[in-house]
Amino acid sequence: MRTPAAMTLGLVLAPCGLLLCLVCTLTPGWRQATGFLDQPVDVMLTQGLWDTCREQSSSERQCGVTDELGYYTAEPVLAARALTVTGLATTAVGLVMASLGVRCWHKTPRAGLAGASGLVLFAAGLLGLIPVSWYTHVLQNRTALPAPPSPVQLKVGYSVVLGFLGSCLLLVGGFSLALSFALVCEECARRPKAYPSPRRSSLSTVQIQWPDVSTTPTIWSQRSQGRLQPQGGPKPRVGFRMPRPVAYTNPEDVLKGELSSSQHPSSITTLPCDSDL
Repeated sequence: MRTPAAMTLGLVLAPCGLLLCLVCTLTPGWRQATGFLDQPVDVMLTQGLWDTCREQSSSERQCGVTDELGYYTAEPVLAARALTVTGLATTAVGLVMASLGVRCWHKTPRAGLAGASGLVLFAAGLLGLIPVSWYTHVLQNRTALPAPPSPVQLKVGYSVVLGFLGSCLLLVGGFSLALSFALVCEECARRPKAYPSPRRSSLSTVQIQWPDVSTTPTIWSQRSQGRLQPQGGPKPRVGFRMPRPVAYTNPEDVLKGELSSSQHPSSITTLPCDSDL
């Protein structure tokens, strides 16, 4: 059996979404800060969920910058850490379920397990989409996300973009795998329905319908006639109906020749008589 297109699409998009979400979680590119007064113009500070890096002229890069403003203790950052890690673990579980349900060592895919993996991957996509959306919403809020005062400019980093793409891929892949539940419905519709067997009558009486008189009679043996004869009723007519006898009259007098032959023995007559017979 060929793997359905919906399952194949889900198996392709889900690993891609997992990879993008993993890069989004680990890289320090959620927010970019530029325009510092006491530093060179080309200095850029990139902040992530776990680390902060300082770049200058795209050649010098220093990570592990000390957090002096309390960026890592902000609620959006703490929530993003918890949700992204949970989303990665959920995605891994969904991929294992999908590999077992779609093909693995089975000849035919398990539609029920594949559909359940689609729901898990869809939930993982939501877990990855919520933190990046919240972080983007409070990106310019220096109270929710501490940042140096103006004129420092704050921009969205590449990690947030990758997080959006990875979450969308997980949502689409999970939805595609969830369509496998349609195959489960088709299998249930193809199964023969078990109808209850009709109840048999407990009576052992056999009813026999005797043929009418007008129907063509049949020849029965005396034994079968005596076995099938109903009790207390008129005997059925058996055999063929015989024609009534018809009287035959001879227009000639057959005794006329006998009388003439007895008087004249030498006379010959052409009439039939008993001696001729």
